[in-house]
Amino acid sequence: MHSFFSDFDYFSWIILPLIIFLSRVCDVSLGTLRHVFISKGYRKIVPVLGFFEVLIWIVVVGQVMKNLNNVVCYLGYAGGFATGTYVGLRIEERLALGLQVIRIITNQNHDELINALREKKHGVTIVDAHGAIGPVKMIFTIMKRKNVRSVEMLIAQHNPTAFYSIEDIKNANQGVFTPATPGKMDILRSVIPIRK
Repeated sequence: MHSFFSDFDYFSWIILPLIIFLSRVCDVSLGTLRHVFISKGYRKIVPVLGFFEVLIWIVVVGQVMKNLNNVVCYLGYAGGFATGTYVGLRIEERLALGLQVIRIITNQNHDELINALREKKHGVTIVDAHGAIGPVKMIFTIMKRKNVRSVEMLIAQHNPTAFYSIEDIKNANQGVFTPATPGKMDILRSVIPIRK
C-alpha cells in the first residue's frame, strides 16, 4: 500500500487533468462571452477575448497531446468544455447586456398596467389590434435587460392574464429608455471614484 502511494504519479493523474479542466472552463467561458458580445454589437472587446481564448486553448491542447495515454486528461478536457459553456452563459446572464423589447397583448383593462409602467419611467407605445377572440391592445416597451424582471412583475401584478413576449434587439434610437438599475460596479464607482 505504501509503495503504491509513493509510486503514484499525482501530477499526471490528478494535477494535470485538473489544470486542463480549469483552463478549458476559462477558454470556453471566454468563447461563449465572445459570441454573446458579437451578437450584442460590442465589437471592441471581442478581439481581446478571442486572443486569450485561443492562447489558453493552444496551451491546453498541447498538454493533452503530450499525454495521449492519459484518459483522465480527456475527461478533464471534456468536463472543462461542458462546465465552461455553463459558466459563460451564467456570466452573460449576470451581466445582462443589451436591450430587449417586451410586447404585451391584452384584451383586459390595461390602464393600471400602463400607468405602472410609466411611473417606473418606461417608454410605452400602445397599438389597437385585433386578436383571435376580438379587439386587443398591444403594448410595446424597450428597456435594458437589467430591468426586464421588474416589468414582468408589473405584468403579473396588474394584468396577469396578458400574453407577452420578450426579444433581444441589437440597437434602438430616439426613444424613452428607463434608467438602468444600478449594478454592483455602479455602486462601487459611487463609493470609490475610479479614474478614467
